[in-house]
Amino acid sequence: MTYVLADLDGTLIDSHASIVRAWCWWAARHDVDPAAIERIMLGRPSGDVIAEVAPHLDATAESAIVDAYEAQDCEGVVALPGAADLLGGWPADRLAIVTSCTIPLVRARLAATGLPAPAVLVTPERVSRGKPDPEGYLRAAAELGAPVDECVVLEDAPAGVAAGRAAGMRVVGVLTSQTAEGLPGAHEHVSDVGAWLAARVG
Repeated sequence: MTYVLADLDGTLIDSHASIVRAWCWWAARHDVDPAAIERIMLGRPSGDVIAEVAPHLDATAESAIVDAYEAQDCEGVVALPGAADLLGGWPADRLAIVTSCTIPLVRARLAATGLPAPAVLVTPERVSRGKPDPEGYLRAAAELGAPVDECVVLEDAPAGVAAGRAAGMRVVGVLTSQTAEGLPGAHEHVSDVGAWLAARVG
């Protein structure tokens, strides 16, 4: 059976409103144009976003502030179609989450949605380079003992698609936050994780 390496936000859960609220709050604190953040934030670690839009600030310290704000604001955070079936039904030794969320933020969002955490969870604390670098997906594959050509990446963001492709894996573009045109590097596109699971069963 295929090894599944899934993104979290926008792929397994809908946390968009919480993310937008946090970034708007942070942007107002530092007089940063929210539109500049919106152009690059999807699927990227918060520290990388801050380093790009406000290089004069301490990206590590500021990213901790943003992540903490998001972790305490889980209003409206819900599981997306197929997420519970994937995390609850796929073989545990063939499943990982690779996310740009920190561990406290992952825990808060999984708790808010009631979704279980897989044994292999790759977060920014565990890599030196975030998406679109392939390091996170390659680490997940290594920890699962998975050959890269047997891995399928589920992603909703351009940075994540690029990371999966750079890792040499098959990438499924999940169209919960983008159109197919917005994820041109994906090998295939599905409406949500539930649709991908249904196609495999069918």
